[in-house]
Amino acid sequence: MLRGKVKTLSDDGLGVLQAGNKTVYVPFAYPGDMVRVKSTRRRFGRLIARDFELLEPSPLRVLPRCRHFGRCGGCLWQGLKYRAQLELKAELFERITGIRAEIKGSPRVWDFRNVSNFIVTTNGAGLKEYGNPLGVANLSECPIFSKKTPEYLRALRDFLEETRLKPWSLKRKTGDVHYLQVREGKFTGEVMVNLIAHRRPSEETAEAFRDYFSFADSLYWSLKADEGDDPRGKPLHVAGSQLIRERIDEVVYLIHPNSFFQTNSHALELLLRAVEDFTDGERVLDLYSGVGTFGVWLARRSLTVEGVEINPFAVEMANKNAELNRVNARFRVGRAEETPMGDYDTVIVDPPRRGLKEAGELLVESGAERVVYVSCNPKAFKLDYENHLRKAYRVEEAVLVDMFPHTPHVEAVIKLERR
Repeated sequence: MLRGKVKTLSDDGLGVLQAGNKTVYVPFAYPGDMVRVKSTRRRFGRLIARDFELLEPSPLRVLPRCRHFGRCGGCLWQGLKYRAQLELKAELFERITGIRAEIKGSPRVWDFRNVSNFIVTTNGAGLKEYGNPLGVANLSECPIFSKKTPEYLRALRDFLEETRLKPWSLKRKTGDVHYLQVREGKFTGEVMVNLIAHRRPSEETAEAFRDYFSFADSLYWSLKADEGDDPRGKPLHVAGSQLIRERIDEVVYLIHPNSFFQTNSHALELLLRAVEDFTDGERVLDLYSGVGTFGVWLARRSLTVEGVEINPFAVEMANKNAELNRVNARFRVGRAEETPMGDYDTVIVDPPRRGLKEAGELLVESGAERVVYVSCNPKAFKLDYENHLRKAYRVEEAVLVDMFPHTPHVEAVIKLERR
């Protein structure tokens, strides 16, 4: 057994224990914790603590609110005081990127998520265990998602019991129901329920589905054709509205089961205002525009916005959002790597976790004076900047927005000005 004090955190938010010539990464441990590691496993070349005992707690600790904390993989940092979470996120961001940035905390740190994907398995319904691909925390609550989580999960379990639909077996890769996705409009009160299953519902099953989830404003049943552990399928509308709405300040966004939308509605306004503050000029290109989250918001400020997104369905939703809000924003299908970027005052980029890659070189060759880079992956930004963007741009300013309380993740908005 290894014993010692955790003095720092890894880039992915694990406690780092240096014991002799061994380095052990301890999930759910924080700087200042005195711990005894009972067993470890090797993962991607690192020793990860499988089981540890907390001998003396760090002064940074606080009692977690959720009874599933420490087993559920959703919240590594729920045992940390919130102010410490913010300070550590800013430190990690600076360590990775070399950029010191102000961090804005989430206005709410409980009941803030607007979507949750509960995996439905023979081992329980809830969220995956941390570090155990076959383990599931059988949830009775989720205080970061919603006060109504117990109601959602109770409806699911009662529905499965009546219909005798089989939950998914993670080991055998068989079963009927794989996920329950619930979306909430935090500022509209609207609820969308989407059951992801491997078979179509019979008329009797569909009727039971409508009955047990009668509280939902929008009800979908999505057919999943593969065995992957992700909440994706072809959505079939069962009842209620086809879309729900979320309102951020004066802007209304339409949401569909296949829409990507920022998960923290309460902190989203802070993120949008940070992007707005860094945007200058009249013509804006919104790359990786998704459903128009940034583009529609900026167009409300009398800017002319053009958006480019590779997903045709997201483009359709973005144009609906522009029409609903009566703004001067147009979105089209296209690849970022093939988009002309020369005739814009500001280019907004919100790339996937892998970063810009080849699109970074197009920005360098463009005539854009300003790039606003939005990222939840500081390592990807660092690579994009060092490999491409620094040839033409300098980092002018950055702000961090905590979209993900109780996790090591943070959203960064970085203003780049042409040299």
